[in-house]
Amino acid sequence: MMTGTIENRDVFLANIAKRFGRAPKTEIDRPTWQYNPQNRVLKEATKNELVEVLVEQCKNIHTDIVITNTANLPADLQKVVGNYGGKSVITWKDERFQNYALSSLMTEQWPLENIQLYEWDSEQPEENIRQAEKANIGITISEITLAESGTAVLFSSKDKGRSVSFLPENSIILIPKSTIVPRMTQAARWISEKVRNGELIASCINFITGPSNSADIEMILIVGVHGPIKATYIVIEDQ
Repeated sequence: MMTGTIENRDVFLANIAKRFGRAPKTEIDRPTWQYNPQNRVLKEATKNELVEVLVEQCKNIHTDIVITNTANLPADLQKVVGNYGGKSVITWKDERFQNYALSSLMTEQWPLENIQLYEWDSEQPEENIRQAEKANIGITISEITLAESGTAVLFSSKDKGRSVSFLPENSIILIPKSTIVPRMTQAARWISEKVRNGELIASCINFITGPSNSADIEMILIVGVHGPIKATYIVIEDQ
């Protein structure tokens, strides 16, 4: 991979500072704001109250939502897959599926109406895309979920291709209840803290709010232009 270099940066910045009549700055102090309205929205809400907010918001973003627990998750997931017509399913390669007692489903032959299952394989990039394109349903897991907007945050990696949530006609996103926060404020802070702590995070972070939606200048909503036509969130009681 080619790398570039920055030429004459210090001279350029010093010239700008001179024109403003001040010395060049080598560090920038983070401002301290007197008011932080972004932190007030749903600040005191419990997890159960955040789930209620998420349920209401799903009505606005044309997304079905199912509330379940680990014991009932396999049956509820199969029901949603059946409602979408089955056919074929693509999933991430993610150990959390086993943690949620879904290992019996995550086999080459889905045990419901001969549904074909494909698990993302980092060694087969072209086959991954082909399978995602033909899959009827993509199943992913939210890392952090924004109740206010009904947004699931997905972290891509070599085992978690973003095509799983983009290319299939229908999307199912598993949402651990513990991941639900009030809004973007908390998600941005959570990601920022991971960066400051030196943690390795995904190079591609997708904020997905229900199925694909697009509106032209006349504000006519079109669903499914550049992604799934239908979406279901399955909230899992994990606390």
